[in-house]
Amino acid sequence: MTTHRFAFCGAELAAVYVVADQGRELHLAELTGNRGILYGLPAVLALAGHSPAANAFRSGRPLWLTPKELATFIEDDPHHFPTRVRDGAPDSPARISLGALPLGHGAQELGCLIVAGQAGEGFSADDRSLLELYADQVAAGLESVAARFTGRKQPAPQAHLGQSLVPDQGGAFILELGTGRMEAHAHVLELLGLPPEQFDGQVETLLACAVPDDMPALMAIVEPDRLAAAGQQLAFRIRRPNGELRWLGLRCRVEVDSGGIPRRVLGVVADATYLRPTADEVSLVQRLSATLAGAATIREVSRLAVAALREPLGASRVLVGELESERLIVTALDPPEPDAWPEVWRSEWRSEWPDVALSDLPTLQSALRGGHLSLWPPGEALEPGLEGVGLGGLAVLPLPADGRMIGVCLVGWDATHRFGPEERSLLTATAGLVGQALVRAHALDAGHELATMLQRSLLPRKLPELPGGIAVARYLPATAGLEVGGDWYDVIPLRDGHVAFVIGDVQGHSAGAATIMGQMRTAVRAYAVEGHPPDVVVARANRLLVGMETDLFATCGYVDLDMEEGIARVVRAGHLPPILRHPSGVASELVVEGGPPLGVLAEADFPMTEVGLVPGTVLVLLTDGLVESARLPLEEGMRRVCDVLAAADPVDAGSVADELLVGVGRRDDDVALLLLRYDGTGGRPMRIHWTVWRLPNAVLHARRFTARTLRSWGVVDELDEALLVVSELVTNAIAHTQGEVGMDLTLSADRLRIAVNDASPRSPVKPVWVSWESTGGRGLLIVEATTAAWGSVPLSGGKQVWAEIPWRPAGGRSTA
Repeated sequence: MTTHRFAFCGAELAAVYVVADQGRELHLAELTGNRGILYGLPAVLALAGHSPAANAFRSGRPLWLTPKELATFIEDDPHHFPTRVRDGAPDSPARISLGALPLGHGAQELGCLIVAGQAGEGFSADDRSLLELYADQVAAGLESVAARFTGRKQPAPQAHLGQSLVPDQGGAFILELGTGRMEAHAHVLELLGLPPEQFDGQVETLLACAVPDDMPALMAIVEPDRLAAAGQQLAFRIRRPNGELRWLGLRCRVEVDSGGIPRRVLGVVADATYLRPTADEVSLVQRLSATLAGAATIREVSRLAVAALREPLGASRVLVGELESERLIVTALDPPEPDAWPEVWRSEWRSEWPDVALSDLPTLQSALRGGHLSLWPPGEALEPGLEGVGLGGLAVLPLPADGRMIGVCLVGWDATHRFGPEERSLLTATAGLVGQALVRAHALDAGHELATMLQRSLLPRKLPELPGGIAVARYLPATAGLEVGGDWYDVIPLRDGHVAFVIGDVQGHSAGAATIMGQMRTAVRAYAVEGHPPDVVVARANRLLVGMETDLFATCGYVDLDMEEGIARVVRAGHLPPILRHPSGVASELVVEGGPPLGVLAEADFPMTEVGLVPGTVLVLLTDGLVESARLPLEEGMRRVCDVLAAADPVDAGSVADELLVGVGRRDDDVALLLLRYDGTGGRPMRIHWTVWRLPNAVLHARRFTARTLRSWGVVDELDEALLVVSELVTNAIAHTQGEVGMDLTLSADRLRIAVNDASPRSPVKPVWVSWESTGGRGLLIVEATTAAWGSVPLSGGKQVWAEIPWRPAGGRSTA
């Protein structure tokens, strides 16, 4: 037994009894203070006997005895208190008050704390409250070594404990919330390293000693929805004047007035070195914290928590679940097989993971209400749903966040498991991290869903079918952060068998970036459809972005590909070059001279590079999110894409695109990918252009030119329809526009295309109804009736009205 100076709230002696002999006895483990207060404290007390310690332990409630009540107790059963009774002596029971305080509760019934002091009228109400809190503090320290006593017939030597069960380095305080005045005992100031003469009685002086990271938890003690309850412990750190970092344990009770307003805080502060995590624990918690910071979904957070606990703790089962409408919704568990879990879990296994009613797990329900870590050693009586999770030991970790319990983590062992103090620290730290990560994941899930929806609404819903090729696209939003990105892509069919492939990236991740992205995509499409060459399209988009007076810039890659000729004209504005996979299987970056990003210089030049593609070539346009990150240099990322392309089978373009995205995990940036497999059209079309003269017989000349051309091309059966269409389109252009009129004839494998260009931007309007007496207005109705399709597209400085007639070569069949 150890003996040293002890004084706390009127108590001059403290004795710790611990449960032993399989719960039949209380053994004296430590005696400290003035032993003259009580002589001959028994070393062993029967739990079934009549003693203050046994009575308090059995009832689970503190027992307070005034000097008169203590004397009566001794007279009734002198065997348990063979004290030396000397009437009138300083240590006479007539002057001694005693308290018996049970240590632990529920499954953690650890023992009893006896305190005694010379208090003639008994301990005051404040002293009783503070001593009860101190007993909870002692119980916390005792829990860390409780396993060492279990099953022993004799108390373990004090040297084996590594710390005093009742440390003299502890003290109490009373804080008046209305004035901020604090009465702090000398031991409190000694723990903080604060000389008594420097303490001005203000709570701010003591709070200044706390580590800033722990201040929010200390300040939250008196929040209305988080009033500290008796027995609730808060571990925090202080920095002593010499720079030493020390762990302290705080237990407090908040008194409220009749209106429920906090009035006073009674608290006990003691050294909590046993709570200090080891280097291994710190490393593990730091790794888990860093990993959870990048988790964007509830399932990912849960999976990481399960992985972080099962292997380091050697656990047989780990489960993480969220609370929802009085049910526990499991979000991850290991092992994943239903047979590894109790029947109550298997019966609720309706989907990938089970969900269980909390009413089926009353022990779990109670732990969640208490909001504290519960450890159940082997052999404890638990309901089947929890007993089967950990026959050799079970830890129940409520997951706190925002002042409430949002879920729970269960850790179970099949083999006998004894809980050490280091595991308690690890589990407590993990519970806080996982709870906060789950709340953050809820916001991230909702935010990413909104961001993805907004992003996809600004991108093409589907890509057009192309003559002579197959185009596929992929888009992945960033997983880090909530904001939408500025990556975009587009495939724009143009006239004369040309198709524009566009990819771009607006700087930043924000609503502003997404807005600019939508505007740039619309502008590029409009300029391309007008018929401008690639360099002009990009130059105009650049001037538009400069004129928006935004601080954002954009990069862009633009490819105008003649699907029939295989000629590609490429323009690069600060963007990554395209990647080509040749039919031979060789993949490499396309050497393209580039210009600056859009929005930097109003009069920038954007050189155009021309390259020929042969059937079987794969063209890839991408954004830097696929090939560059904090962990992946750009050169290595581009090389990886080339390697994947070279090894891929281009028969399935969609599979090739998916293979390029394999391995793209956590993303700091969006990923956009546009892939074309160029097959060629199989035959070169015949084209001719003719300028229509503005003469009285202009339509006649146009018909004669068309007839000569089509006969030379072998078009016979469709000649009459073609001449009728030429007459109507040329007549409308001559009659309703000014300036030059041109006509283009294109004969492809199965269609004849007639296009008339004029200088008016106004699109032709088909009349809804024309009376028999009208002398005009039927031209477009005739065109619609005699062709397979017709339409109008804007051109630079005007428009083009076109119509297509199915063509059947001699001896062949039309594919229309």
